[in-house]
Amino acid sequence: MLDTALSLLMLAAIALVAGAAFLFRRGERKRPVLMLTLAGVMLMNLIIWTLPDKSGSTLAGAAQTGPQP
Repeated sequence: MLDTALSLLMLAAIALVAGAAFLFRRGERKRPVLMLTLAGVMLMNLIIWTLPDKSGSTLAGAAQTGPQP
């Protein structure tokens, strides 16, 4: 389930960047900047969930295995 959510997060970020580029070419300035900001926040969240720590484990892996006793 978490893999699906992370995949959708990445696809949504790509769609936001593409939409921002389209709107920027049409002459808008405010909405594309907000869309790029949101895409950046989404990508940072994705990196936080998938970047391994010193021991090699990730937050996504810890969420799938559950709490450790």
